[in-house]
Amino acid sequence: MERQSLVVIGNGMAGMRTVEELLRLAPDRYRIAVFGLEPHGNYNRILLSPVLAGDKSVDDIMLNTRAWYADNGVQLHAGDPVVRIDRRRRTVHAASGLAVRYDRLLIATGSKPFIVPVPGHDLPGVVGFRDLHDVDTMLAAARAGGKAVVIGGGLLGLEAANGLLRRGMDVTVVHVTASLMNQQLDPPAADLLRASLERRGLRILLERQTAAIAAGAAGRVRKVVFEGGEEIDADLVVMAAGVRPNVELARAAGLHCERAIIVDDTLQTYDPRIYAVGECVQHRRATFGLVAPIWDQARVCAAHLAGSGHRRYVQQATATKLKVTGVDLYSAGDIVGGAGSEDLVLRDRRGGVYKRLVVAGNRLTGAVLYGDVADGPWYFDLIRNGTDISSIRDHLLFGQAQAAA
Repeated sequence: MERQSLVVIGNGMAGMRTVEELLRLAPDRYRIAVFGLEPHGNYNRILLSPVLAGDKSVDDIMLNTRAWYADNGVQLHAGDPVVRIDRRRRTVHAASGLAVRYDRLLIATGSKPFIVPVPGHDLPGVVGFRDLHDVDTMLAAARAGGKAVVIGGGLLGLEAANGLLRRGMDVTVVHVTASLMNQQLDPPAADLLRASLERRGLRILLERQTAAIAAGAAGRVRKVVFEGGEEIDADLVVMAAGVRPNVELARAAGLHCERAIIVDDTLQTYDPRIYAVGECVQHRRATFGLVAPIWDQARVCAAHLAGSGHRRYVQQATATKLKVTGVDLYSAGDIVGGAGSEDLVLRDRRGGVYKRLVVAGNRLTGAVLYGDVADGPWYFDLIRNGTDISSIRDHLLFGQAQAAA
């Protein structure tokens, strides 16, 4: 049987994980062509922070070298992104002018940094934190020294700030809300995190709304101006205020998009020949930024592309683990709680430990851990499995060993 043509738009982690799963399930089913924006193989984007901090090299974070593509019969068009999808002719058109026909199309265009649209956002010296080019720009700035301002006090912003601090820059983190990592941490844990980061040399400015980025005499960024007139010097500004799903290509092709590309439980779009995975998709109102759900999507999508269509994607609770300059944090499930929920809290200020568990009925629904995160995966399993915790409720805060005793 002649092999069908599968075209993959996006050479990132989601798309290539799907290809790896597909090659395992049905290695001879498709001729596969992959188009990517960046001029190299697939790498682990999660490990950009250790590259910035100097703990890893670029070679350390590569997942699929050019040799891997050749060895697996995958045609890689690196540095040649798709600019148009012609659904009627089932053809993709790349920036180089190359046109490739598909029987099945996989869109894995990921997301892009949200660049705060203030005056000066496009000045030289203003950068996102999304790819290796961004890291190169940040490292060049660090070699020159000076002051860095990171806009965004979430997971990515704090990791960028840590890396730049370790590279010798004077770093200020600016966050629009009253507490760091407000999506993952409650205020007490966020306060502990802030105090620890400040002891390590980071400057934290909360409840600041960026109004403009101003240039110096050389035309590069020179300062950040906040609403109310306050300003701080900056030789580098890193935008880490969130990401937006990259859906322009899909939308222009007429695929149904809301915040992201709408997919069903098989990761199929409204066009049955086109699938989508990763940060560019929206499934049952949710979008995705963590690895675990994206790996699940890749497995389900690959099964359907392989003709083994017995799987469906089911959303699961997610967990976030952060390790910045020696600070351990773990957050899982619903940390806000709702009507009828109860908080179980343990504070050990001298030991630098904080735990808050959210319980609804006889189920654990959320957990925030600071300082001691060893039981994080156990709490996460209890949340994800909906385990009845009534028999261990009195010992729950003290961890798995005490609960099992």
